[in-house]
Amino acid sequence: MNVDFYIENSYHISKLITKKYSTSFSLATSLLEKEKKRAIYAVYGFVRLADEIVDSLDGFDKAFLLNKLNDDLNYALENDISTNTVLVAFADTVKKYKINHALIKSFMDSMEYDLSKTTYDSHADLDKYIYGSANVVGLMCLKIFCNGESCLYESLELPAQRLGSAFQKVNFLRDIKEDIQSLGRTYFPEITEGELNEENIKHIELSIKKDFDEAWVGIKQLPGRSKLAVALAYYYYNGLFKKILRTPPEKIMSKRIRISNIRKYLIILKTAFMYKAKLI
Repeated sequence: MNVDFYIENSYHISKLITKKYSTSFSLATSLLEKEKKRAIYAVYGFVRLADEIVDSLDGFDKAFLLNKLNDDLNYALENDISTNTVLVAFADTVKKYKINHALIKSFMDSMEYDLSKTTYDSHADLDKYIYGSANVVGLMCLKIFCNGESCLYESLELPAQRLGSAFQKVNFLRDIKEDIQSLGRTYFPEITEGELNEENIKHIELSIKKDFDEAWVGIKQLPGRSKLAVALAYYYYNGLFKKILRTPPEKIMSKRIRISNIRKYLIILKTAFMYKAKLI
């Protein structure tokens, strides 16, 4: 086994992680061109690994494990190799697409917040967390989509961040029961004493809708099949958002809202038609 074989199999492992953890994200990613596809798998594998440490490894020393991941990450970025295959694929992608290391640091900083910070009392605090946990991931993906076109990247930075913000806030609403009851976290400043009601959800709705509207402007300017893939993710999350809004607050607090498989299939057909008809 040589280094190239090792790196290639590292990408396959990140692809497997993506497919096992998120069918919707994996489906959208599968629509990309080959090289962009494997790069997005690498980014997802990395962020999923960090997220699993802070959210799922109960009973273990999460702070130690996250610090270890950070040390291994820095080594991989500096030396282009690691015994952690997820980091091998990610470091290779970072190098190929010249992803700014400051984005990666912001992401890891937000993961550290999840180890100790349980409430966000102001929108400034929440925005800072979302920037590190979601917006920078959108910017990493944008680097891959633009593939060296710096002017295009700069023009789409804000829409990419807005899309990451919208996705993250929808995730917060979808996972609100588990976040509050299992992890003891409350992300939205509007929610006090762990209570979701018609009044505070209306404020949250306006914020997410604004993010989606600003993101759509950028999606229409993405190159190649990146436009198709991101549009599919957009319509999926927008559909999930609308379903959450149609759900009574007490039900949102008691069960995880999902999009049915039939609805997902219809979203795929709609997005494919709009892309072929050049409506996006």
